[in-house]
Amino acid sequence: MGENDRKEKAVQAAAQPVAGLSGAREMEQMFRAHHKRVYHAAYRVTGNAMDAEDAVQTVFMRLVRRRDRTHLSENPGSYLHRAAINASLDIVRSKKNARSSSIEDFAPAMPDPAAASPERDQTDREIRELIRTALTTLNPRTSEVFALRYFEGYGNHEIATMLGTSRSTIAVMLHRARIRLKEEIRSLAGDIL
Repeated sequence: MGENDRKEKAVQAAAQPVAGLSGAREMEQMFRAHHKRVYHAAYRVTGNAMDAEDAVQTVFMRLVRRRDRTHLSENPGSYLHRAAINASLDIVRSKKNARSSSIEDFAPAMPDPAAASPERDQTDREIRELIRTALTTLNPRTSEVFALRYFEGYGNHEIATMLGTSRSTIAVMLHRARIRLKEEIRSLAGDIL
């Protein structure tokens, strides 16, 4: 049984008691239509396949537990995408608080002919980790906006539409987030630099 089959069965089994048979079909269709996008969004935020899978599971399990899904009918993809980012940010925050180690710290580095050097790869990993850690210090809404802009590549207008606010509000949030992240990264990287 493949990993996707196992995940689909878990979603179906979880949906059965809450939503009944028609709810299970609805959840299965929603999972099939959106799980890849949710996974990719989660992966870009967490930088880790296992954490991304946890975020996908969290998103769909929260959805299964909800009794009211009426607001999803207009644009479920957008809702699920944002939910994936928020679930991923929660995972990154919890890992920061738990002080757990990434498997990258222990796994042997595989040579990549496209990579410039092992030092550069290590530096890139350290920078990504610093950004993820610094991102957890922002408030959840600002973290979401930052992730949508810089991890997902959405423009300010698209983010404003998703969140029901103005482009100028998004621009101000991003500006303040960049300033705050620079300060936070400087303080975190003080030991490294």
